[in-house]
Amino acid sequence: MNRQPQVSVGILTAQRIGFVLHGDYTAAGKTVAGENRVSADGDRVRWDGASYGRLRFEPCGADASFTLKEVVIGIGFHWQRTEDQVFRGALELIADDGRVTAVNRIGVEEYLVSVIASEMNASASPELLKAHAVISRSWLLAQIVRRQAEPAVAESKCIVRSDDEERIRWYDREDHSLFDVCADDHCQRYQGITRTYEHAAAVRRAVADTCGEVLTYGGEICDARFSKCCGGVTEEFRNCWEERDYPYLSRVRDCDGDPPAPDLTREDEAARWVGASAEAFCNTSDPGILGQVLNGYDCETSDFYRWRVDYTPWKLSDLVRRRLGIDLGAIRELIPVQRGASGRLVKLRIVGTQGAVTIGKELEIRRVLSESHLYSSAFVVEKTAEGFILRGAGWGHGVGLCQIGAAVMGHRGFAYDRILLHYYRGAAVEKYY
Repeated sequence: MNRQPQVSVGILTAQRIGFVLHGDYTAAGKTVAGENRVSADGDRVRWDGASYGRLRFEPCGADASFTLKEVVIGIGFHWQRTEDQVFRGALELIADDGRVTAVNRIGVEEYLVSVIASEMNASASPELLKAHAVISRSWLLAQIVRRQAEPAVAESKCIVRSDDEERIRWYDREDHSLFDVCADDHCQRYQGITRTYEHAAAVRRAVADTCGEVLTYGGEICDARFSKCCGGVTEEFRNCWEERDYPYLSRVRDCDGDPPAPDLTREDEAARWVGASAEAFCNTSDPGILGQVLNGYDCETSDFYRWRVDYTPWKLSDLVRRRLGIDLGAIRELIPVQRGASGRLVKLRIVGTQGAVTIGKELEIRRVLSESHLYSSAFVVEKTAEGFILRGAGWGHGVGLCQIGAAVMGHRGFAYDRILLHYYRGAAVEKYY
């Protein structure tokens, strides 16, 4: 049996960082508390009149905590904002390239309590909370195991294949070299104890009831991805990240009984699917169920099972110019090149009056065609006299567990292991520690 590991979580990067220590901490051989501030001094951290390669504040007691000022959440998305956040565990400050990164080092189980409350409303059904504890634990441990096995991968900031005709990019855990995972939507939302108080007992019970449990496949911990709303069919891993097959991250029709799904790689089938409001666990407008998954700022998003965005050619041209750094002129065509199992676009051809380019994968398409991010890349294009209408399905990459679908399953009385095995086909729930 393995011992519970610790995780390092990157919270904030800035030239200067302010924080408040609640209770005594030790750092650089002295005991400190209260208000503090650090800044970058080249590749060193400057604090209290001295500079350090790395500076670590260790709590002196179990009740000690610290507040980080002006943490940015929802980075790059339409709900981006700053807020002060409170954390337990150790605070490590690392200087790199003229900026300071604040890293929280904490035990995995305590980390999970925050993740569950940060990813969704902690008043969700007990079975949904337990299911999410297992997948969040599995995803995290899979990243840590992989990082230990492939340390060189961590040096890559993003993965890109690019030439004059095609720009293919995907973003993953490998973006991080100073810590295991970040605290934002790029990895898993982690907001310390900022949001864990109101329903702390329910979340802690779900984490404790599943302590050390992970999803496994073929003797390895599953890379258990999840997103807000699959739109009715889940996506395959290779269509969002590296071209690697995980059998447990395959196409799943998000409803009971496993009815066949249409071939959404075909343009005609994708258009019919997006144009219809097909039955699915995640096809719900019940505010009680949605409130289990959507925190306050998530509730600002509506109509995500099926959605619509309108663009003029010049608006698209401006987005492409700013997002890709190339001027294609007025956009004439948006041409789907490749779709995945859920209908999500893997490659999209953008044709303008001054040139053309093919972009991918799904997150890059969402990033380029929006001021923040489109809800998903599962959209069809309708050209009109005024420009373009994008009609889409779902919210997020759609791989693995669908949070809104899982919330509906929990509401209907499905046990957490049944929820997990609906989304991760062929996997097993096992005790890791």
